[in-house]
Amino acid sequence: MVFGAVIIGDEILSGRRADKHLPRLIELLGVRGLKLGWARYVGDDALRLVETLRQTFASGDIVFSFGGIGATPDDRTRQSAATALGVELALHPQAEALIRERFGNEINAHRLRMGMFPIGAEIVPNAYNRIPGFSIRSHFFMPGFPVMAWPMVEWVLDTQFHALHHANDYVEEAITVWDAYEGQLIDLMENVTARYPDATLFSLPTVAAPGERRSIELGMKGAAAYVAAAMAQIRLEVAARGYEWQDKR
Repeated sequence: MVFGAVIIGDEILSGRRADKHLPRLIELLGVRGLKLGWARYVGDDALRLVETLRQTFASGDIVFSFGGIGATPDDRTRQSAATALGVELALHPQAEALIRERFGNEINAHRLRMGMFPIGAEIVPNAYNRIPGFSIRSHFFMPGFPVMAWPMVEWVLDTQFHALHHANDYVEEAITVWDAYEGQLIDLMENVTARYPDATLFSLPTVAAPGERRSIELGMKGAAAYVAAAMAQIRLEVAARGYEWQDKR
């Protein structure tokens, strides 16, 4: 199973709002032994949003979508999802009941519009204010507000995909190597890559500001046994070359 993310809103692309969903989704997946396969940012343009969702529906991936499910004119995600699937929007009975319960005598057509989902959708509970999101075709549509969206993601992961938690033998491990250039360690990287082809090496150098120490985050990702063996070799060789290093937390 591949997990993906679609983060929606002109305000993200213009810089009026900084996206917080991507790092949080990576974290929520990671603690469950899962990882994000891809992410896409898209604005509120209806045609572009429809095309994006057509592509992600066709992928067969599990997708978390953030933003654009309100009832204001710039919220176009519900309509775009329906268009991408070739279905109509309809007021979801369970969503209607939750919205009516939430607003009581203050209910109106504008608020009920937030329960208009593509036909065939199911609700995603929203513990914060009870206005649900929706799911259809392995896509889970959340509000843009982190305080609402993140608990909804956790609910999805823990109720719909619990069987996938820690199902794959996959870990990442790294050390920080101080005062080194990548060019000084390329032969080490090549040797480790050749010796452990079932794990993947990564090297992330920093550009040190004046007065700061240069460093490289050097690590492996893959099956736990291969990563452990490869990292043991990396630590030994880095130390043998006289570099200071420490485990990356």
